[in-house]
Amino acid sequence: MSEPASQFETLVSRLETRDAVIGIVGLGYVGLPLALACIDAGFRVLGFDINARRVASINSAEQVIRYISAETMKSAIDSGLFDNTTDFSRLAEADAILICVPTPITRHRDPDLSFVSDTAATISKHLRPGQLVVLESTTWPGTTREIVHPLLEATGLKVGEDVFLAFSPEREDPGNPNYGTKTIPKVVGADDAQSRDLAVKLYGQIISKVVAVSSAAAAEATKLTENIFRSVNIALVNELKLVYGAMGVDVWEVIAAAATKPFGFMPFYPGPGLGGHCIPVDPFYLTWKAREFGMETRFIELAGQINSGMPRVVVDRLADELNNATGKGLKGSRILLMGVAYKKNVDDTRESPSLVLIEQIEHRGAVCDFHDPHIAEIPETREHAGLAGRKSTALTAAMVAGYDAVLVSTDHDAVDYALIAANARLILDTRNVFARLELPMTKVIKA
Repeated sequence: MSEPASQFETLVSRLETRDAVIGIVGLGYVGLPLALACIDAGFRVLGFDINARRVASINSAEQVIRYISAETMKSAIDSGLFDNTTDFSRLAEADAILICVPTPITRHRDPDLSFVSDTAATISKHLRPGQLVVLESTTWPGTTREIVHPLLEATGLKVGEDVFLAFSPEREDPGNPNYGTKTIPKVVGADDAQSRDLAVKLYGQIISKVVAVSSAAAAEATKLTENIFRSVNIALVNELKLVYGAMGVDVWEVIAAAATKPFGFMPFYPGPGLGGHCIPVDPFYLTWKAREFGMETRFIELAGQINSGMPRVVVDRLADELNNATGKGLKGSRILLMGVAYKKNVDDTRESPSLVLIEQIEHRGAVCDFHDPHIAEIPETREHAGLAGRKSTALTAAMVAGYDAVLVSTDHDAVDYALIAANARLILDTRNVFARLELPMTKVIKA
């Protein structure tokens, strides 16, 4: 008689035949697109989320993310391959469990891994032999090995033999029309060969290209490196904006000219601060972990300080320009903020500098309303709870003319900038949108 197939061989076979069930924990901006990609590849997906309202909306094929159409959601639900639940006991049904939960930082910029550890603990309660667990949440090098691995092995099951564990960082860029979940290469790392092979096999059925690295820590470090690279370069151009501005030089013109060099230069652009879940947060995961090894990350921390200080710089400039224009500064002024999403053409407010701008403007005695074509109402956030429920104001000529200044924080395409240019008293543009669209600049200050 032939020997019975091992857990590894059985799971390889189920992945190759697309008979494996994929469990995805966290149905947000990472988990939901990943679930849809798995369904497109022919896998059955079990989605898990603690938000019962979101689960019900997804099961009803509602559009819960702006750039994922209702038609796409309906197609996924109608396929019969997509089921979502708040019942985490059903984790036992999944052959592979992909963890896509938040990894925020505290007010003191320390990592908050409570979502990861709580999820891993929940998985361990329902863990069975033959399952693959993959952490996708961005975190410091060593998290998979030091936090998730012990929780899984506390069940008595051996990682690499009975169950399998890997790390594969999410690389979502919400709203990017050129790259999506299936076309962005997937980095995969694990601390044993069988776990790595299984993760490569899984993602190879779904993603166009899989890049295997030697360990989970190497994969964790890869994602941090990508985002730290962006953070540092954005900090550089933010600082250059201030220096060149003092010299009367337009940093946007300089960047455009420098970008004509066909080698050795990559354009980054200044702004009112950093938003999104990754770039404002991820560098601090490395700075925190580095202290364990007696290492300082002065360059990374300086970039974080520059970027996090940009909202104050913008508000100071707004106050100065209002004083020049009206003689009264911010106190008693009415400001219209354009855009509360963290970047253009998305409906995502995570870590958005616009929320900081509103608070700082109002702290200095002004009234600050906002217009955002993609966000009708500011959602609840941990750091800006007082802004929850505020609604986007209409954008009409009369409304624009009634404000002392318009401050462009997010340059959504679905905004009538010509109307603003024609009716605003004063415009502070942190995104260079008016010059880019070749609109009248007589009232525009680049900030």
